[in-house]
Amino acid sequence: MPSSIESAESPSSLGIFEGTSEIGLTVHRGGLEFDPSEASYTVSGSGENMWFGSDEFFFVWKKVSGDQALSADISFFGEGKHYHRKACLLVRQDLTPESVYADAALHGDGLASLQYRDEVGKTTHDIQSNIVAPSRVRVEKIGQTVTMSVSTPNDEMTYSGGAVNLPIEGDYYIGIGVCSHDRNEVETAIFKNVVLEELNRSDSDLSLFSSLETVAIASTDRRVVLVLNQHFEAPNWTPDGRDLIYNSNGLLFRIPVAGGLPKQIPTGFAVRCNNDHGISPDGTLIVISDQSQAPHQSIIYTLPIEGGTPTRITENFPSFWHGWSPDGQTLAYCAQREGKYGIFTIPVGGGSETRLTSTDGLDDGPDYAPDGSKIIFNSDRTGKMQIWSMNCDGTNLTQITFDDYNNWFGHISPNAKWMVFLTYGPDVKGHPPDKDVMLRLMSLETGEITVLAKLFGGQGTINVPSWSPDSSRVAFVSYQYR
Repeated sequence: MPSSIESAESPSSLGIFEGTSEIGLTVHRGGLEFDPSEASYTVSGSGENMWFGSDEFFFVWKKVSGDQALSADISFFGEGKHYHRKACLLVRQDLTPESVYADAALHGDGLASLQYRDEVGKTTHDIQSNIVAPSRVRVEKIGQTVTMSVSTPNDEMTYSGGAVNLPIEGDYYIGIGVCSHDRNEVETAIFKNVVLEELNRSDSDLSLFSSLETVAIASTDRRVVLVLNQHFEAPNWTPDGRDLIYNSNGLLFRIPVAGGLPKQIPTGFAVRCNNDHGISPDGTLIVISDQSQAPHQSIIYTLPIEGGTPTRITENFPSFWHGWSPDGQTLAYCAQREGKYGIFTIPVGGGSETRLTSTDGLDDGPDYAPDGSKIIFNSDRTGKMQIWSMNCDGTNLTQITFDDYNNWFGHISPNAKWMVFLTYGPDVKGHPPDKDVMLRLMSLETGEITVLAKLFGGQGTINVPSWSPDSSRVAFVSYQYR
């Protein structure tokens, strides 16, 4: 039995498109009505879902190559039978149900998400926009990068955040589709003011966008909290689970996890804060690493979580904070002393620092285990950067990860079941920005490592602790030039 059914239509009935297909084994045939006066396409389709390892939906397409964008005003006809019925703008390698693809999908309940399958027959993932029920949607493919843009309540088009890289090569299909999310039902969507355009952009046209996201460890679904046309970094999750704190342009900002407007946290003279900051276990203090004061190298301070005048903790510099002991009494940090980087600790009220590690390479990113028994850090002492642990006095050094990647910034979940860390490719030195990276998750029970997210990022993505208090999600930052 064929996996897709193509139908030939007269060119006048297809508008800018070339053909229609039933993708997967749909029960009911879909349909298309084209109104040239409004560039309007009324599309009906059935299908169980566009998810997991294969899809069922009705697809109206054009075969193209190169960089392309497709935009449309989208609305559903009638109330519908399922809140997850989908009307989509798609880019798809082929017409098989298991194809690599991405789509900008508007759901029946108003959810707008960038859905994608990055390997043939593998599970679909999605990145959910923080804008609900947009009236206009756009999908772009530039090189192997696919992005979604959506209309705001003010009818301005904005990048939705969370771009994906897909192995779509040569000729591919772009078009519009409908899935009823119930194979026994047929749903209808109307696509108006449909525009398909070939893109021709140079690097000089591009600017940086940062996306603050969360990812669920159970499903790997990503949710965009904030997108800005500027650089920001390193989210911390507040102990009450309500807010995220991040840094941008030397300052700290706080934003609800549910989305909204970020608010600056007053930090007094400290206006050159870097991405090494965090929150005390009791939620009353923020620790920062700032280089505002002479000699303008990173120094660790604490201040009230609502903002205020910083209190200096480390006399020596440079010092880059990374971990706070669960009892609230000790800070762990990376520092350079006498030409060597290592892991140090210091009482939270200041005083003498204690050096825990010394190596000719680099030890970095110390964070405490939830029970305070261990410090997790990353080290290149065996060649590649890998995740290690040690006792809090620096004894019993134990390597945790063993692979050909470079692994940074391991953080154990509050329930002590998982460790998340940032992974660079085998040839990447240090932890630079603007790289294709992965967030990976290790089960501390089995040692199994899985991929939470693939993204463009690196420095600033997940330097510091960013687990939700209930251990269900991780916050991070992805980047995109567009």
